[in-house]
Amino acid sequence: MAKIITVSRQFGSGGRELGKRLSDLLGWDYYDREIIQMLSEQQGLDPEYVHRTLSGHGWHQYQLTYRNSFHQPTGGAWRHTEVLVRQREIIRAIAAEGNDCVIVGRDADVILHDEGPFRISVCADIQSRLARCVRFEEKKEPAERLTEKEILRNIRRIDRGRRQTREILTGKNAADGSAFDLTVNATNWDIKKLAEAVAEFSARWFEK
Repeated sequence: MAKIITVSRQFGSGGRELGKRLSDLLGWDYYDREIIQMLSEQQGLDPEYVHRTLSGHGWHQYQLTYRNSFHQPTGGAWRHTEVLVRQREIIRAIAAEGNDCVIVGRDADVILHDEGPFRISVCADIQSRLARCVRFEEKKEPAERLTEKEILRNIRRIDRGRRQTREILTGKNAADGSAFDLTVNATNWDIKKLAEAVAEFSARWFEK
């Protein structure tokens, strides 16, 4: 059976970078935005449309419980539902390929529950997350940059959406840490060094 690491994260916590560095250190396949590209090509959709749809956490637009089938909605919500269903199928297909991999976000830890992935959750304090987002905005053209107030609003909105999604998918409070095998507070950590520590821990976890 393939070894799979899933990385759930708070927005701005550095979880995406941690996942990529983990895959590089381990020499495993890496999936994040790659799943969006695969989905968009498969469905003939614009990648940005797919990204916006998935970032909008469309799960809450229809009834869903873990291991149960989807209740098909009516009207415009169906397209969102279809994208989410196709994403789930792609994630399961990735696992079925049998290659060791790291998957960031996408609720892959829930979708691949039966595959026994090593489930990591990455968090950080709000000041650290804000600072990381500000550094990202500084790479943009000045006219396109968000203000700190707008960034904080985005952090709260995305956090809320992710919490709602997990609660719908798992039936548990999003604060329930038992859903993860390792929770990492990335505050004040150099992500490169943190990835090295997590890679060592993951190797021990898969040996158990």
